[in-house]
Amino acid sequence: MIATIETNSRKYKINFSKPIDISIPLIASKNNVNAWYIDSPKIEPVQDEGWIASVKEGASINFNNIYFNPHAHGTHTECVGHIVEKVHSINTSLQKFFFLAEVITVAPEKQGEDFVISKKQLQFALGNKKRKAVIIRTLPNTSEKLSKQYSHTNPPYLLEEAAIYLREKGVDHLLVDMPSVDKEKDGGELLAHNAFWNTSQKVRLKATITEFIFVPNTVEDGTYFLNLQIAPFENDASPSKPILYKIIEK
Repeated sequence: MIATIETNSRKYKINFSKPIDISIPLIASKNNVNAWYIDSPKIEPVQDEGWIASVKEGASINFNNIYFNPHAHGTHTECVGHIVEKVHSINTSLQKFFFLAEVITVAPEKQGEDFVISKKQLQFALGNKKRKAVIIRTLPNTSEKLSKQYSHTNPPYLLEEAAIYLREKGVDHLLVDMPSVDKEKDGGELLAHNAFWNTSQKVRLKATITEFIFVPNTVEDGTYFLNLQIAPFENDASPSKPILYKIIEK
């Protein structure tokens, strides 16, 4: 299924039959990726007066309850409602779902006890490219990211200057393979979140941050189209399934 897309007076061709899924699936296991000091997700059949809603247990249907936290248990997309008092829902904040995107690979730099992504690194990776969405893959990029337990590990994060740079460059949708764009324990400052959403001035209500993605090493750096899919939760964040499409002709 080949589609021709015109944007910014340029035409691109993509193959809808070859999606590249960069989400991490949620599983009911201790091997599910995890952060923020909570238990692993659960998927359990409903039980009622001895009846178990599982075909394996003799029921006619499988009818499960799912217990999880979108921020802690896998790929999720969040809006500014994550960090401000006023209620904002990702379901109403994200109104468009298809964007020209750039995949970049960055090796976080050591800064004291931390590993960080700086403005200079992003400037080098993006150059003069203008993209509505930027996908950051960090090095090393191993399959451990699919099941890593991040609590108390001080993962890499974005410096405030890096988030400001992306905002000023016109990036509306930031996707990272880390549990957060901010330092794990920062005393609640959330510098990168606040900078990207511009909370001290005119808040960017339509901007989103997607965390806990995984970009396989087979995906080359470069320009793609991104389909950013979310579940329709009226919440600050939702599980999401970002899909990339390689450009086959410019």
